[in-house]
Amino acid sequence: MQKGKMKKMSISRKEFFIKSLYSLGEAVSTVGNALNAADTDEPPRQPEGAFVPVVRDDLVAVAHNEHCLARNCGCFACVERCEPQAIMVVMGEGVRIDASRCIGCGTCEYVCPVSPKAAALVPRRPKENNQSKEAKII
Repeated sequence: MQKGKMKKMSISRKEFFIKSLYSLGEAVSTVGNALNAADTDEPPRQPEGAFVPVVRDDLVAVAHNEHCLARNCGCFACVERCEPQAIMVVMGEGVRIDASRCIGCGTCEYVCPVSPKAAALVPRRPKENNQSKEAKII
């Protein structure tokens, strides 16, 4: 990129590192709790307020690459958590989301470490078929 065209990120590397460590600590704690729960007869419970992805056909994720950390530092949080594999990283650009694969669950938005989020859910545009277009013309 040329010097004059670089945009500032809204999160510093220090903040990103802190959030990453916090996320890693939560993951270790969750695994530790799951291992401890395996010793008991109780089924494992999700922590209160935990994110539960729900498939939404009326929503689709869009990328806001001006905020995306994947452009420069290699954040792959959304790519790793996207079950339908609708997200891919384009180095120097950010992420690209395939709307045809996106199930609108919001996992990408939930795991994105920046604020404002680099991935957000928006209403999906309804598909118009050829029959409805012909009906409008007549």
